[in-house]
Amino acid sequence: MAAQAFEDIADDFTFLDDWEDRYRHVIDLGKAMEPLPESLKIETTKVRGCASQVWIVPETSAGATGLTFRFRGDSDAMIVRGLIAVLIALYDGLAAGEIMAVDAGAELARLGLDQHLSAQRSNGLRAMVERVRDLAHSAMETEST
Repeated sequence: MAAQAFEDIADDFTFLDDWEDRYRHVIDLGKAMEPLPESLKIETTKVRGCASQVWIVPETSAGATGLTFRFRGDSDAMIVRGLIAVLIALYDGLAAGEIMAVDAGAELARLGLDQHLSAQRSNGLRAMVERVRDLAHSAMETEST
């Protein structure tokens, strides 16, 4: 189950007639994100496997179902910045176990991203999803010890 913010994006996409409108909407989502401070654009927050520069920064807090995640991110490419915004909407506010339960491929396919991104962008998006899942997995391992 995706976070509500993602459901809102999916609803918005149903009202957009063509992919060009959806593409612009993704870019607008990225433009609306607060820029990541340069001090957080470091090797440990950098996502490997992306053609563009991408950083994803987790912030956690204790919640009823375990550590709850909030994410921040940034990129040097506008469309990638928008894809980060979509991923943040997908995962933000979820506990580690909930993040692991999200079928990101299926959720992103609801937006048509699987059909309209270049192979390079698709690979980068998969790398970002894996980064978020790795962070959640690490948190679950830490909680169980």
